[in-house]
Amino acid sequence: MSIIFDKARKTFTLHTKDSTYQMQVDPFGFLLHLYYGRKAKGCMDYLLTYADRGFSGNPYDVGSDRTYSMDVLPQEFPCLGNGDYRSHAFAVKNADGSVSCDLRFQGYEIKNGKYSIKGLPAIYADETEAQTLEIHMQDPVSKVSAYLLYGVLPEFDVITRSVRVVNSGKENVHLEKIQSACLDFLHGEYDFISFYGRHAMERNFQRVPVMHGSHIIGSRRGTSSHQYNPLMILADREASEDAGACYALSFLYSGGFKGEVEQDQFDQTRIQLGLQEEGFSYLLEPGEEFYAPEVTLTYSQNGLSKLSQNLHTCFRTHLCRGKYRDAVRPILINSWEASYFDFDGQAIYELAEQAADLGIEMLVLDDGWFGKRDDDNSGLGDWYVNEKKLGESLESLIERINKLGVKFGIWIEPESVNEDSGLFQRHPDWALRIPGRNPIRARNQLVLDFSRKEVVDAIFEQICLILDKGNIEYVKWDMNRGLADIYSCGTQEQGKVMYDYVLGLYDFLERLVQRYPDILIEGCSGGGGRFDAGMLYYTPQIWCSDNTDAVDRVRIQYGTSFGYPVSTVGSHVSASPNHQTGRTTSLKTRSVTALAGTFGYELNLGKLSDEEKKEIRRQVENYHKYAPLIQHGLYYRLTNPFKQEVGAWEFLSEDRTEALVHAVMLEIHGNMAVRYVKLKGLKSGHMYREMSGGRLYTADALMETGIPLPAAFGEYQAYQLYFALEDGE
Repeated sequence: MSIIFDKARKTFTLHTKDSTYQMQVDPFGFLLHLYYGRKAKGCMDYLLTYADRGFSGNPYDVGSDRTYSMDVLPQEFPCLGNGDYRSHAFAVKNADGSVSCDLRFQGYEIKNGKYSIKGLPAIYADETEAQTLEIHMQDPVSKVSAYLLYGVLPEFDVITRSVRVVNSGKENVHLEKIQSACLDFLHGEYDFISFYGRHAMERNFQRVPVMHGSHIIGSRRGTSSHQYNPLMILADREASEDAGACYALSFLYSGGFKGEVEQDQFDQTRIQLGLQEEGFSYLLEPGEEFYAPEVTLTYSQNGLSKLSQNLHTCFRTHLCRGKYRDAVRPILINSWEASYFDFDGQAIYELAEQAADLGIEMLVLDDGWFGKRDDDNSGLGDWYVNEKKLGESLESLIERINKLGVKFGIWIEPESVNEDSGLFQRHPDWALRIPGRNPIRARNQLVLDFSRKEVVDAIFEQICLILDKGNIEYVKWDMNRGLADIYSCGTQEQGKVMYDYVLGLYDFLERLVQRYPDILIEGCSGGGGRFDAGMLYYTPQIWCSDNTDAVDRVRIQYGTSFGYPVSTVGSHVSASPNHQTGRTTSLKTRSVTALAGTFGYELNLGKLSDEEKKEIRRQVENYHKYAPLIQHGLYYRLTNPFKQEVGAWEFLSEDRTEALVHAVMLEIHGNMAVRYVKLKGLKSGHMYREMSGGRLYTADALMETGIPLPAAFGEYQAYQLYFALEDGE
């Protein structure tokens, strides 16, 4: 049993393979957090201490006992209104205008299998793989109930958390704040790891000490955003890639979020993650319920590599779904950097011909094929094929391309609309706009109100008419702006719009997945503006960044690797000089970087030299050779490219018989010192042969001292080294 309830001590203990999570119902019905860390037995309530703390109030129930205060005790789901002055996870505005809630324990249920969440993505597992704990808490005055949900997946060292809120009272209430997960630590010195960025430079690694006060990350943009990722790590001050305790929290949600770590007056640390509270005020009428999106928790006592691998394996096998969850993805060529808006059907066909000649398996027609769309100022919302521009029907183009042996994919941006479009002229109220005010434009487009079912239904029908036109096997779903002017003509409760918008997005995607189970959907929002675990439930890969520069991508993909498996990372070889940075890198360097992802191309194949075409054929062969190891192997970060002159990473098979090492030199200097890269995870005491050079190496030496990268003249040299366990060893 992974979940145990001790009736005598009133403790709930959640066990995974290597971790334990424990909480306790105290004599007053408060749910206190006791422990989360390496696997342990027994009751940990001895960790709680009580003292008369100045200016820390006491619940009325405790009488004259001044040593009992919610302002000091560790809690599972801290509420605003029970005397805890730290940042809270839950706030309710009552019918009388007061903002107060005092949740007390009512009961619990343990069942086999993993809970699901209505209308939201969630980790899935069957009755042999997981257990669910549901704890019922209720406010005695308002009768607002919070059902705390815990999913335990022992083999992955993963615990998930969510909350279902039910208004069991007789009057309306508003949810003003809800965080899906909160962890309280009674002591310890920690670092806070987060991933900041901007468009075309997402998920930069940042590690800072937790200090008194609050450190907050989040998004107010309606998407998870380029600026911060909904992934947070709390690590012991001395924790490294290979040693030390660390905790990860990943939010399975694609809208606004807030993550916070706070050290209080008594050196206790609280970390929590959930919905962005700004602009959120969700009406619950009597009998109505609300679901908080899920947070995935994992713990490692063996450093950050193991922490990431826990998330990678869980997300790849129990979050991603469908035909392509485990399948090696087809190598694709995207038309965007080849032609942008300037193309016709024949140009796209010729690109497919060139792709077929090189062994590239799929052609993706990007923006510009629909409506009046020759630039990004018009046409969004008019989802019909511009046959005049193509010079033929879409069906005809797909059929011609398929006859070449090349698959066909297409780009869409269903959530946005241009004012210069037939859709907007017919339904201006379908866009998010505040009456009487001029709207905020971005990329000269507005956002459709996906909080309204009729809008979602109408756009879904238009997209299906396109997808039914031929053998379309891939969809790139893009979203090229943040949400603003948050006002819906479909409701008087504007505090619901942002959350309901994401529900509408997920409803659209779920219907798309169910109707077209064999289509591979790649998520995108100006690249990595919505690279989150929530989207992975519907799109098993996400375009990592609009920045395809190989050197920048080493750093972008490094940050991404802390929470997301390689199989989900859209990564392509693009033209050089790069279209975003102007940097020049070799085809080999671009390929070595792009292989840490789904792999494909973003360039004009017609402009390649014969030698470059030969190189691409070798890259295609190389991808097929190593794709299973890259997609399913354990991922190790071998260097930190933000601090070191080389970016290096490793893919290791689960049986540790083969390892693939990639490295890119990020700097070049005169009389350069030799750089060594240490491998990880090999079988100690055994020998490995590096297959390109044929030399035999001792596993322990490779892990202890490393292998020198051969000095080479020129910038941004790249290396690929494949090691195989020697037969008989």
